[in-house]
Amino acid sequence: MFIMISSWEQSSSKADKSDTKSRLAETYSEAALSVTITTLTDVLAFFIGTWTAFPSVRSFCLYTGTAFVFCYVYVITFFGAVIALNHKRVKGNRHWLTCVQVEVGKKSCMYNACCLGSCSSEAPEPETSETESEHPMSIFFKKYYGPFLTGKWIKLLVVLLYGAYLGGSIYGCTQMKEGIDLRNLASDDSYVIAYYDDDDRYFSEYGPRVMVVVTESVNYWDESVRNDIEACLQDLENSTYVDRNLSLSWLRVYTGIAGSGLININSKDHFINNLSVLFQYSPSFEWDIHKTVEGIRASRFFIQTVNVTSAVDEKNLLNELRDRAKQCVVPLMVYHPAFIYYDQYLVIVQNTIQNVVIAAGAMLVVSLVLIPSPLCCLWVTFAIASVIVGVSGFMTFWDISLDSISMINLVICIGFSVDFSAHISYAFVTSGESSANEKAIGALHQLGYPVLQGAVSTVLGVVVLAAAKTYIFRTFFKIMFLV
Repeated sequence: MFIMISSWEQSSSKADKSDTKSRLAETYSEAALSVTITTLTDVLAFFIGTWTAFPSVRSFCLYTGTAFVFCYVYVITFFGAVIALNHKRVKGNRHWLTCVQVEVGKKSCMYNACCLGSCSSEAPEPETSETESEHPMSIFFKKYYGPFLTGKWIKLLVVLLYGAYLGGSIYGCTQMKEGIDLRNLASDDSYVIAYYDDDDRYFSEYGPRVMVVVTESVNYWDESVRNDIEACLQDLENSTYVDRNLSLSWLRVYTGIAGSGLININSKDHFINNLSVLFQYSPSFEWDIHKTVEGIRASRFFIQTVNVTSAVDEKNLLNELRDRAKQCVVPLMVYHPAFIYYDQYLVIVQNTIQNVVIAAGAMLVVSLVLIPSPLCCLWVTFAIASVIVGVSGFMTFWDISLDSISMINLVICIGFSVDFSAHISYAFVTSGESSANEKAIGALHQLGYPVLQGAVSTVLGVVVLAAAKTYIFRTFFKIMFLV
C-alpha cells in the first residue's frame, strides 16, 4: 500500500494531474510488477513452509500464504479504486470523512488540515512543481541520503560494516541453541514456571522416567523369551544416560519370586494364574501388564534417565534409547510424554535449512522471470540469505533458541526480507539513468520512503508484544525487530 501511494504521488509529474485514469495507469505501471514480484515470492515462501514436519508451522504457513493472496487481490483492485475515489474527492474540495463540499481559503490552517488534509489556503490539487508535491522524506532520500551513500569512502565504510555484521552473524549461527524450554510455553506468572525452577533445583540430576514397552504378545512363560527381554533391558541400562539401580521391572520381581520356589511360571497357565501372587506383593505392577483372555498382550518396564541437562543430551538420549530398542529381538518401544519435544530436536535444523534454501531458490526463479536482470536477481537472493543469516545469528545474542516457534518466524523473515530488497532492486534495474550511482539514487528516491514506512509500521505494529508475558509473543517481536 505504501508503494502504491508513493507511486501515485510521483505520477503527478508524468501524467495529467487532473486525469484520474492516466495517473492510476501510471501508478500501476510503476508499482504493480514490483508488488507482484514480492507477493509471489512471499506466497511461495509460506507455501514451501507447509512441507515442514511440524504441524504448527504447516498450519501457520498455509494460513499466512493464503492471507497474502487475498491482500494482493485487495491491493490491485479495491485499493486502487479507493485512490481514484480519493483523487476525485480532492479535486472536488470535499471533506475527507463526510465528503461534503468545504470552503477553501477562508478558514484557518487547522480547518484546512482537518477538512482537506493540507494546511495550505489554496486548493491542494494544482501543484506548481514536482518538488512541492513530494514528501520531504522522498526529497531527503534524493538530495541527501542517496548522494551520501554513493560516495566512494562511504561505499568502502558500508562494505566494512557489512563484513563485520556478516562475520558476527555467522559466529552467532555457530553458537545457536536448539530446543524449547517447557517454561516458555507458559505465561511468566504461571505456577508452572516455579514448578520447573524447583524441578531444576532439586531434581536436575534425574531425567525423565522412560517407559519400555513390549508392544506385542510374546511367550513370557518361555525362559528364553524372558532372557531376551532381560538382555534388552540390560542393554538399555548400559547407556550412560540410565541409572540401572533405579529400573523397575515386574518380570524381574516375578522371576525372583519364582526362583525362590514359591510359584511355577514355566507354563502359560501357571504364568497367568500366578500373576495374582505378584500383584499381592506389589499391587502397582497390575498397571504394567495388559492381560487378556489369550495371554499378555503388552507390558511395560521403567528405566530412570540421569544427567540429561541440555537439548543435545535430550537428542542423544532419544537416539540412543531408540537405537538400542530397535536392535532388541523382542519388539520394544521406548516412550515418555517429553519425547514429543525431544523429537523436534532431531529435525529442527534440517527442516529450517530445507525451508530457507527451497524458499530462496523459489524466489530466485520468480525474480529471474520478472526482474529483467539475472545479476540483480542473484543479489536479491543473496540479500535474502544475508538477512536470514543475520536474524539467525543475532537470535543467539538475544537468547532465542531454534525451536518450532522461532522457525515460524524465520519463515516470515524470508517474506519480509524479499519485500525490501526486491522493490529497491527492481527500481534500480528499470531506471533510465546511465550510471550505477544515479540508478541507486533514483531507486532510493522512488522507494526509500515507502520501504521505510513499511518497516517502521511493522515494528510499531509488533512493539507492544515486547512487554508480553508470554515467550511466544516476545519471540515474535524480537525476530520481527531483527528483520
